[in-house]
Amino acid sequence: MTEGNFTDYVKIYAQSGNGGKGSVHLHREKYIDKGGPDGGDGGRGGHVIVRGNENLWTLIHFKFQRHFRGGHGEHGGSSRSTGADGQDTYLEVPLGTIIKDIETEEVLFEITEHNQEQILLDGGKGGLGNWNFRSSTNQTPRYAQPGIPGKEGTYLLELKILADVGLVGFPNAGKSTLLSVITSAKPKIADYPFTTLKPNLGIVEYRNFQSFVMADIPGIIEGAAEGKGLGHYFLRHIERNSTLLFLVPADADNIAKEYLILLNELKKYNAELLDKERLVVVSKSDLLDDELMTELKAELDETLKGVPYMFISSVTQQHIVELKDKLWQMLNAEKTSN
Repeated sequence: MTEGNFTDYVKIYAQSGNGGKGSVHLHREKYIDKGGPDGGDGGRGGHVIVRGNENLWTLIHFKFQRHFRGGHGEHGGSSRSTGADGQDTYLEVPLGTIIKDIETEEVLFEITEHNQEQILLDGGKGGLGNWNFRSSTNQTPRYAQPGIPGKEGTYLLELKILADVGLVGFPNAGKSTLLSVITSAKPKIADYPFTTLKPNLGIVEYRNFQSFVMADIPGIIEGAAEGKGLGHYFLRHIERNSTLLFLVPADADNIAKEYLILLNELKKYNAELLDKERLVVVSKSDLLDDELMTELKAELDETLKGVPYMFISSVTQQHIVELKDKLWQMLNAEKTSN
């Protein structure tokens, strides 16, 4: 999937189908002059239903079709025949999609499981035929109910990536390089800031055919929580990651300060993000000699206050296996505690 094909935010219009009319019909048959009422009910209008699909990773298909309508219910017929229900319309979305009312910005529901279905708009109810209105005092009612019109609305579909581990770091921290080494993903990599403009997903293969999903979130900048740059578009993808991997390059001016800035941006955006498991990883550590490594460890011990940290090099593969082990351990500790 190329960056240009990644869409995680789209507006749609949806309308459910109208219910069919009830029938006004009197039974007619040979040798029966005045049969009673036998008008059937109208069919239900088609629902608009949102359904989760684990094979989708983006909302790109909604860029080309943004209007959706359920089918109308058919009218009732004679002999108490009920009209057919209108055809339901399904909106297939990737897991992690949130549906909001665009006017109130209320979150209506979220889709997190494969084949999970949620009705966005109910189809209109079919009207009752005149057979339902017969009585001892009104044996030939010549009226029936009209169908109830369908509903309509404009909605916002917003994708928050479902991944086990989220990579957090400043632009050009080496996140895309790490993702390309630790998974089979092929993100765009270059030696300048903001190479990654959209989140990238990769599956980390672990021992005994086990695996977990890692997401490379585009680089955070100071002020991202206030919407600077594309701050909110980037930060919302971190909300669903169970573990956050903070990546700071060894050639940074101040590693501890960079970590604290990143942490502060997450806190300002959503303080609950600080409750997630954290791991600080110093990348490009092949640039460090023993003396610098010792100094950095002392500084990190003081700054991180118990948050685990590691030194790795994506280029030389230094401590990549140990990183997988650590992440697997953290993820399973999280699942066990839940």
